[in-house]
Amino acid sequence: MLIAEHVSKHYGGGGAIARRLSLGPLPVQAVDDVSLEVRRDEVLALVGESGCGKSTLGRLVVRLLRPTGGRVRFLDRSSGAEVLDEAVVRRQAQIVFQHPDSSLNPMRRVGHAVRRPLALSGVKRDGRRRRLRELFNAVRLNESYARRLPHELSGGEKQRVAIARSLAMEPQFIVLDEPVSALDVSTQASIMRLLMEIRTPLEASYLLISHDLSLVRHVAHRVGVMYLGKLVEMGTVDEIFRPPSHPYTRALLSAIPRPDPFAPRAGIRLEGAVPSAQHPPSGCRFHTRCPDKVGRICEEEEPPLLRADESHWIACHIPLDALRREPPVLSAAPAADGSGAAPHGETGP
Repeated sequence: MLIAEHVSKHYGGGGAIARRLSLGPLPVQAVDDVSLEVRRDEVLALVGESGCGKSTLGRLVVRLLRPTGGRVRFLDRSSGAEVLDEAVVRRQAQIVFQHPDSSLNPMRRVGHAVRRPLALSGVKRDGRRRRLRELFNAVRLNESYARRLPHELSGGEKQRVAIARSLAMEPQFIVLDEPVSALDVSTQASIMRLLMEIRTPLEASYLLISHDLSLVRHVAHRVGVMYLGKLVEMGTVDEIFRPPSHPYTRALLSAIPRPDPFAPRAGIRLEGAVPSAQHPPSGCRFHTRCPDKVGRICEEEEPPLLRADESHWIACHIPLDALRREPPVLSAAPAADGSGAAPHGETGP
């Protein structure tokens, strides 16, 4: 469906000649050598702290940003062949942003935002009117909402309009960039339920970007964990939520709120702030905050990618046997319930 191969995105630092001669400021390494695959009819979640590069990666895979290195390949759902026509890719790969206000024109009625991609693709006026009605029905909004301005809608209603716009061209792949984090809790549940319901008839794949592991646990098939521009772990939901885990993943899992305040928990408190992406640490980028740092090898050598299971990969210097001996942070994870399918497996990260 979509394959990212050794993708990097660096900001600043001058041109290629300046970098080669070590002149000027160092670039900000927002994403650095990340490879992943999103398969057909799959929800792949990317998790990590703010500033880890997950939103930048989301924009790279839908061609809103041009990578500094590596490449992104979009595969046709039917044939599996790479789609080379940029216009086709832009129709088939869409994005839903965190803040719908930033993607809706405050001076235009929201129906215009949904009709515009249809008009640009050559759909006739009658067809646009019919498709608009279908899309608003799909996101549980009355067609009359199309005549409203953004400020006349609630946050949840604006996000529903943004979702309708992303569905206009019946895409095969959608990036959900923190789609509910700006909404209140009651609205979050209804929006996520809607996103999972509409995915089934579309047979679309999602790249869900989130910091909420409790949400990811219930809707994703696989999870990638990012830290400071690097992918440090990848696996099915069940694999991510039980040992072995990367030390950073364990810290994220231990931060999930528990309904029972008396339940035992393996709390892991990370010390210090996330290092600058302009001056990332050498070796393992997590070693400056890692509670289980092995020694100088963590400071000097980039960790190898260890295969913990058929579809589970961890980038760490700690031996897998030692990681497996760690007690589980949480109980076993439920299967993803948004698509009616068990977690997908794969042969590599």
